[in-house]
Amino acid sequence: MVSLMRHTNVPPWVYKAALLLSAAIWGMGTVVIKSTVDAFPPSWLVGVRFLGAGLILGAVTLPRIRQAYARNKRGHLRDGAVLGALLFASYWCNSTGLTDTTASNSSFLTTLYVVIIPFLGWIIIAKRPTRFNIAAALLCVAGVACVAYGGAGAFSLRFGDLITLASAFFLSLHVLYTAKYAPGRSMTLLTVIQFVTAGILGLIVGAATEPTPHFAALGADTWISLVYITVFASCVALGLQNMAVARVDPAQASLFLATESVFGVTFSILLLGEVLTLSSFAGFALIFAGIVISEYLPLRAEKKAVERGEGLTAPASQDYTLQAKAAAEAAALELDEADAALR
Repeated sequence: MVSLMRHTNVPPWVYKAALLLSAAIWGMGTVVIKSTVDAFPPSWLVGVRFLGAGLILGAVTLPRIRQAYARNKRGHLRDGAVLGALLFASYWCNSTGLTDTTASNSSFLTTLYVVIIPFLGWIIIAKRPTRFNIAAALLCVAGVACVAYGGAGAFSLRFGDLITLASAFFLSLHVLYTAKYAPGRSMTLLTVIQFVTAGILGLIVGAATEPTPHFAALGADTWISLVYITVFASCVALGLQNMAVARVDPAQASLFLATESVFGVTFSILLLGEVLTLSSFAGFALIFAGIVISEYLPLRAEKKAVERGEGLTAPASQDYTLQAKAAAEAAALELDEADAALR
């Protein structure tokens, strides 16, 4: 990491700002999708978004991914297809959920994936969650209860809220399997393959279950929305994250990226005129606190233990965070090498 920073001569705060910008772009993406799904069906939206993003990213990184594909065709295709299917399931649930819930609810309910991951990891590879994960889960359950509170002792989650929770579940699986498949793979090529896979699945499901959009009749605002979620929320934000997360302390990086939900709610209020009830606000605060506890505190505790010379390794539940960071480092290195080749 230090060598990368010396190589680029860019101040550390620039990378932290890039993470915040990524979070803001994704937060804005939820608002854009919410304002688009009524005019553009969810499956088609996912299909156009990821197929377009995959083709753009593939064209930009063509020399790099050609080399990686030549070295290992079958492994990249297999792993990328699995990740693409999980990516499609997550974003289809998210986009469908936005037809029946607010952008604010979607922003926070989707970010529950960071709390779900340690418990799924416990089931899949028998690594017990830490006390941080358990505390975070309790806070998030309380937060979801506040979001579901309708007053007068009534609790209910709409269909849109429930399917958004399913989106968080599939996104958790996506993170787990990304950490599993990253070693020995080109993350750039994996990303292109999973984008294209998710896009093709979206178009197939859309053609089978939804009316075909009348592209010629779409308004300028819909086209602008499609460009935003395809280019900025998929390609640009991903590139900023990959560039920055390899050069920022993991604990700080996780905290900066967690602000995506805060940006989502802020933009929902400012641009869509959504009004938060007191119970919703309390729920979002609890969920955000749970995310911070799950992502930030364990890494801070590990760093302090290392500084004290205790020689502790990362908590089991944080292996996924560190492996995801390693994958991002690999992607950043690939982009650095590609940039050097162009110069």
